[in-house]
Amino acid sequence: MDAEITVTELDLDLVPTVARLCAQALDLPEDAAEADAIVDVLWPRAAVDRPVIGLGAYRGDDLVGVLIGSVSPSEPGTGHVDLVAVLPGQRRRGVGRALLARAEQALAEHGVTEVLLAGNPPYYAWPGIDVRYTPAVCAALALGYQQDRTAWNMTADLSYDESPALRSTTAAEDRLAGQGITVRRAERADLPALTAFARSTFGGAWDGELAGSVGREGAGCHLAERAGKVLGFAAYGSSRPSWFGPMGTAPAAEGSGIGGVLLRRCLRDQRAAGLDRAEIGWVGPVPFYSGSAGARIERVFFLYRRTLPTS
Repeated sequence: MDAEITVTELDLDLVPTVARLCAQALDLPEDAAEADAIVDVLWPRAAVDRPVIGLGAYRGDDLVGVLIGSVSPSEPGTGHVDLVAVLPGQRRRGVGRALLARAEQALAEHGVTEVLLAGNPPYYAWPGIDVRYTPAVCAALALGYQQDRTAWNMTADLSYDESPALRSTTAAEDRLAGQGITVRRAERADLPALTAFARSTFGGAWDGELAGSVGREGAGCHLAERAGKVLGFAAYGSSRPSWFGPMGTAPAAEGSGIGGVLLRRCLRDQRAAGLDRAEIGWVGPVPFYSGSAGARIERVFFLYRRTLPTS
């Protein structure tokens, strides 16, 4: 007979233990390989500006599953389940159900009335549940979560010199220079102007993602400016080392070619760091990334939500 499942809150000193379990429990190789970075961004880094909960499911003394959840910084009544990982041998034995039930209770104690199985930018590792994690999709539906959105990532191939993702930007940069536009790597001193531009032009949480990209090891950002005014940016490595984004161009500069230049400068950085592929996360303009970098849609995610019952 199985030992009873016990779910407890975990302290931050167990981050390495949680990362090791995730490396075993995440079935997709690209996720398992980045387990350390995923746990870091979802837990200690996210806890800087929002309530975060870390839960562990135990059978006896053995940790068999973990969950990380958080409260939306912009919508206090909304909570997110950011990660659920259960060891392969423990699946379909009530571990995920026990973790989600406790997470809903803990989030409700923070004033949450609706829970999303979806990323909570700027600290996220997936837009939602990758459709290839079929048991997680089945569990979400069984627990009363309703799918309300679909998202996708695209992949840029960095494995060979002639890849469209690595095309030279020299001629385009020369053309932009003739229009008074400078393209360069962003530095920490650029963050106030970059984040102000992102907030005023696009809203959302991109300013936080930029703060996680500029000046961080394994991450970076390039910008375009004219007369000291930011016209666009592209960043990578904020949420995960192999991920590209966010990027944005001022509406007045759309069609200038700035976006393609910034994108490929970042992808060359990622290739120089040893990556043979880059994931473009939570993609909007599919045709742009396809044309500028030969990127393809390769990951699809279902996003779910559930309104918590009132007592």
